[in-house]
Amino acid sequence: MARPILRTALCDLLGIEYPVISAGMGPVGGGAAPAAVAELAAAVSNAGGLGVIGGAGFSPDALRAEINKVRAMTNKPFGVDLLLPSNFMGGAASGELPRDPRDLVPKETRDGLKKIAESLGIEWLEAPNTPNPLANRRAGAGMSDDQMEVVIEEKIPVFAAGLGNPGPFVERLKANGTKVLSLVGNTKNAKRVAASGVDVVVAQGTEAGGHTGRIATFVLVPQVVDAVAPTPVVAAGGIGDGRGLAAALALGAIGVWCGTAFLVSNEANQPDIQKERILAAMDEDTRITKLYSGKTMRNITNPLIEAWDAAGIAALPMGLQGVLVADLLYSVRKAGKTEYLMNAAGQVAGLLKSSRPAADILHDMVAQAADILARKLPATVQAVPA
Repeated sequence: MARPILRTALCDLLGIEYPVISAGMGPVGGGAAPAAVAELAAAVSNAGGLGVIGGAGFSPDALRAEINKVRAMTNKPFGVDLLLPSNFMGGAASGELPRDPRDLVPKETRDGLKKIAESLGIEWLEAPNTPNPLANRRAGAGMSDDQMEVVIEEKIPVFAAGLGNPGPFVERLKANGTKVLSLVGNTKNAKRVAASGVDVVVAQGTEAGGHTGRIATFVLVPQVVDAVAPTPVVAAGGIGDGRGLAAALALGAIGVWCGTAFLVSNEANQPDIQKERILAAMDEDTRITKLYSGKTMRNITNPLIEAWDAAGIAALPMGLQGVLVADLLYSVRKAGKTEYLMNAAGQVAGLLKSSRPAADILHDMVAQAADILARKLPATVQAVPA
C-alpha cells in the first residue's frame, strides 16, 4: 500500500518527508538520561519526520557521542534540543561557588520540603552524590553553553531551543547550515525569537507535557502566525494524531512538534511504568508544577506535586530547584515511591492507548491527516450556488 503524500514548506526547509517533528525530550521520567535519545531520533527521522535528541540531559562529551550514534543509525536530517533559560541558577554561576551545592539553597525552603516528605511518610535521606549544576562550568556561563559548543562543532542539521532565546548563537549556527527552531508559549517571546533570526518559531500551547506556558494551542498558534510572519510557525501542545496535525495546518502552522505521543513509543528512553501511567491517564490527570525544575512543567499528577503546590513554597530558579529536590527524589526512590517521581506528559495522554514503534505513530498520524484534508473535510463542505 502506497504511503500518503503530505508535504508542507517545513519539509522543504528541513529536508524531510513529512511535517512532523518529535520533541527533544529531556529526562522526563525521573531518570538522569533524556527520553529522546538516539534510538528515538533515528526512528522518527528514518520514518520521514525529524527526530530530535533531548540534549539537556547529556554532558558535552556524552552529547557528542549521542550525535555520532544518531549519524550511525540514519543518513536523514535530525536535531538537538537544548534549554537556554535566562535565569539559570539565579545568577549563582557568576559568583563564588560553595563546595556543596546544597549551601545555595535557603534553609527554610529545604525545611519546608522536608515537612512535605514527612507528611507523605518518606524518610529524608541525603543523596550521596548530589549533582552540582555548576561543576566544570565556566564562570558566568549559562545552563547549556558548553553543550552548545558541541552542537556548533558537530554542525548538526537542526537545533531547537526548548527554553530561552537562541539569538546569541544564531549566527554561528547558521554559518554551519544549521536550521534554528525556538519554542515559545506567547506572542511576546515569539516576536523576540523571530527578531533574533530563527528559521522556525514553535508555538507551544499549555496542553503540552514538560515545560510549558499558559495559553492554549488553538488560540496561540494563529496569533503567533500573524505576529511573526513571514517567519514560519510549527504548532505544539496537545497534538497526538492526524486530527491534531490537520488542525495545526488549518491554524496556519506548517507542521507539528509532538512530545507525549512519541514519549510512549518503543524507542523512547522512558521506564515502562512511566509509559503505563501516561497510557492510563485521562484528560484531567496532568498538572502544571514548578516542583521538579523551577519552571512550569506539566506532569502526570501525584500526591507529592499536590502537597508541594498546597504548601505554597516558592520555587527556586532553574538549576537551584534541581539541587533542592535532589535529596527528596533520592529519598523517594529509596522509599520505593516511584509514583512520586517526575512523569512529564501532556493532556493528550488521554488519547494514547498503546506503546508501539515510533514509525507506526508517525505514519498513522500522517495517513489520518492526509485522509482528513483530502477526503473528509471536502466531503463536509458543500458549495452553495450563487
